[in-house]
Amino acid sequence: MGSTKVTAPSLKDLTIDNITPNVHLVNSPCQNRRLKYLLERLVTHLHDFVRETRLSTDEWMTGIEFLTAVGQICTDVRQEFILLSDILGVSLLVDSVDHPKPEGATEGTVLGPFHTHEAHSVANGESIAGDPDGQPCLVLCSVRDTSGKPISGVRIDVWETDSKGFYDVQYADRTGPDGRGIVTSDDDGLFWFKAIVPVPYPIPHDGPVGKLLGRLGRHPYRPSHMHFKFDKEGYDPLITALYVRNDPYENSDAVFGVKNSLVVDVKEVKDREVAENYGAYVGCALIEYDFVLVLESEALALREQRAAEAMKAQGRKVTFLDGLPVPELD
Repeated sequence: MGSTKVTAPSLKDLTIDNITPNVHLVNSPCQNRRLKYLLERLVTHLHDFVRETRLSTDEWMTGIEFLTAVGQICTDVRQEFILLSDILGVSLLVDSVDHPKPEGATEGTVLGPFHTHEAHSVANGESIAGDPDGQPCLVLCSVRDTSGKPISGVRIDVWETDSKGFYDVQYADRTGPDGRGIVTSDDDGLFWFKAIVPVPYPIPHDGPVGKLLGRLGRHPYRPSHMHFKFDKEGYDPLITALYVRNDPYENSDAVFGVKNSLVVDVKEVKDREVAENYGAYVGCALIEYDFVLVLESEALALREQRAAEAMKAQGRKVTFLDGLPVPELD
């Protein structure tokens, strides 16, 4: 800032007791009210954490080195910070706060670190999986609004592992996307495609997040599941997954993603007409589910309502900017 004179508080003789209000004071000129509020709460909680735990310098440096290692291992196809967020339960918490669901709507869950933007569009009935060792499966679903009306033209991004529990991006010699595709709901709100029956697998545990799990005495496994991401203008985006019932890791998902409403049975195509209509065969594995999307306006109103209730419970007076709470101006 050169020789420009800056009006600021005198930041001298700071102590354990007075450093927090002084950091708030020096951050107070921030014109972005949401950013200012976020930093005020972040600094408060971080400082309280240090004071509460009597954090040592060695421990703080270990934390910094750990976060540095998390960043260094990240690539275009491996997001270790998302993985860290997942195993700490933060990802699920953020999704639950930002995308509240009224009764009857499909619950959300974690995006995970392996979503990409490489998936190709496939027509209903086509296969997204090229793994010859996987158990073939017909996925037959519908998508409706909260009043039960079918929603056409919804873009559904789907991805899953192969039968060995690896996503396509985990293979160094891959030539393109596999185990993923984008389908679109038809006029009746239906969509269907061929895949393989999901299998359980470990999240990447060869990096700093995996080492942390080991130190915590936790396993790295996720139960068998298939990811779905729904997008259509006017509707709140939905990121969710379907989990196979009775999977050995159903009740101990490493990233806390399982919800009872998302657990499904893997059935079998028994009706010859169904097999013919959807390009499958009698005896093929079958996963069925009815998804329910929420209007964007409905989700925004619900998010503000729940935020206002939470702020009131904390004794905070807030207003909303772009649907997000900020403290009321004095």
